[in-house]
Amino acid sequence: MIPTLKTRSATPSASLASSNVSDILKRLYANRGVRDAADIDLALKNLHPPQTLRGIGDAAALLADAIEGEARVMVIGDFDADGATSVALAVSVLRQLGLKEVSYLVPNRFEFGYGLSPEIVALAANSEPDLIVTVDNGISSHAGVMTAQGFGMSVLITDHHLPGDDLPQADVIVNPNQPGCQFPSKALAGVGVMFYVLTALRAELRNRGWFEETGREPPNLADSLDLVALGTVADVVPLDRNNRILVAAGLARIRAGRARPGIDALLEVAGRDGKSLSSTDLGFVLGPRLNAAGRLDDMSVGIECLLADSGAAARPLAAKLHELNRERRDIESDMQEEAESQLQSLALDAESMPYGLCVYQPSFHQGVVGIVASRLRERYHRPTIVFADAGSGELKGSGRSIDGVHIRDVLDAVAASHPGLIEKFGGHAMAAGLTLAADRLQEFDEAFDRAVAGALRGIPPEATLETDGQLGPNDLDLQTAELLQAAGPWGQHFPEPLFEGVFQVLDQRLLKEKHLKLQLDHKGRRLEGIAFNVDLDHWPDPSAGHVGLVYQLDINEYRGERRLQLMIKHLWKP
Repeated sequence: MIPTLKTRSATPSASLASSNVSDILKRLYANRGVRDAADIDLALKNLHPPQTLRGIGDAAALLADAIEGEARVMVIGDFDADGATSVALAVSVLRQLGLKEVSYLVPNRFEFGYGLSPEIVALAANSEPDLIVTVDNGISSHAGVMTAQGFGMSVLITDHHLPGDDLPQADVIVNPNQPGCQFPSKALAGVGVMFYVLTALRAELRNRGWFEETGREPPNLADSLDLVALGTVADVVPLDRNNRILVAAGLARIRAGRARPGIDALLEVAGRDGKSLSSTDLGFVLGPRLNAAGRLDDMSVGIECLLADSGAAARPLAAKLHELNRERRDIESDMQEEAESQLQSLALDAESMPYGLCVYQPSFHQGVVGIVASRLRERYHRPTIVFADAGSGELKGSGRSIDGVHIRDVLDAVAASHPGLIEKFGGHAMAAGLTLAADRLQEFDEAFDRAVAGALRGIPPEATLETDGQLGPNDLDLQTAELLQAAGPWGQHFPEPLFEGVFQVLDQRLLKEKHLKLQLDHKGRRLEGIAFNVDLDHWPDPSAGHVGLVYQLDINEYRGERRLQLMIKHLWKP
């Protein structure tokens, strides 16, 4: 779908205009809603304090009691990057704080599915834990909590997903999105919630005199911010100021060479230099390698990599994650080709296309449906759910949405209007998962389309691409690219700067038969650009003397040389 270009054009506030940042950054910050120049300051001291997180004091007391009483604690996580970093954070810091018996368990998505289910609790019971701590899950696990308590286990839920109408009867719940929670940032990832819980726990142990009694040094929780940054960016939560502070601090540690061995090993297998790592690299380089374990195999591979205490221990685990990611890419490519063939066979155009898309093939892989849904959402600009066969007559689906359509609310509306149609579901505004009976897919497809149409008020969504306007020739240089890289972190709801312009084409050629390499001229300045996975029916185009581009400023590093490169997101003949 060809996007409509829209230019962001906010006027800098008086506070921003009088600040000492460059003019281009004033413009970019204003376009992202920054009004107060003080909000540019991403020092850790500016984090929201933990006290307003509902339940955090009780959570700290519960964990402190477990440490003092030498209880057995089991951390139960999710099988994505946020879940893996949350587990690694919880286990490593609890051990540093003196907990002798702490273990973890992550449900295998193919056997147990998501969350604290009764089945995963029964498996956990074999280790006889006194306390279960969920990370990045649990807010919808009513039956799992009841099962755990039936075994005599206490339950602490730490989560960030949106709750349903009723909360599980856990001993303590910490979730910024639960009713009555006054914490200002609702955008914390699961790893961010656990970071706050551990901060409160350290303070509680200080108040109890635990460190003096045991002679143990209080851990520096800033050492764990590399995990917090990775999990936050990989989970694509909005980068409000609080999350930007967490991510900026984590990136600073990695760039300074102070990352944990597992993250260093992941950088090594990816061929990336941590000194120049960006938030984009966290989401598109490290995150996918970590996620590959949960998608295709067992997330414990990723967690053990993050928990490794040496490079020697981490490297073979990182290598396995790298190979799993290669396999995931191959599976994804085949699935996307099949999905697009299915949609194209319906001869859909912008007017006849459903409001919500549902795609299913028996050959689809459960672990990759979310990525394919994301790709189809990007291409067709429709909320999309991709289903895979889960066995026993069930399908499991993963959905991705567009701005203006809260996909979990859409699923809630479908469940309300069609009782029993969806067996279970959960998620948040832009992503959700669900399970339904295979023989009811057509019924769900139609109900989902109607619910999305209702959310859009019957107006077909328009694909738009927002840019920050044009750059002058003097800004098209390596210095500006470095300035923008340092001004991040950029991410969800605080997007990386995107510019537009018309350039003269000096040369064009294909790389690896699918990427377009361009030599360009803009008012006498020669530039290089690259567009990945171009439409081969239209490009290369020898007749294109000029080309319109939407692009980002990128730094191409090769054999020690750093050069400006335009990373092209959209191109057309003007």
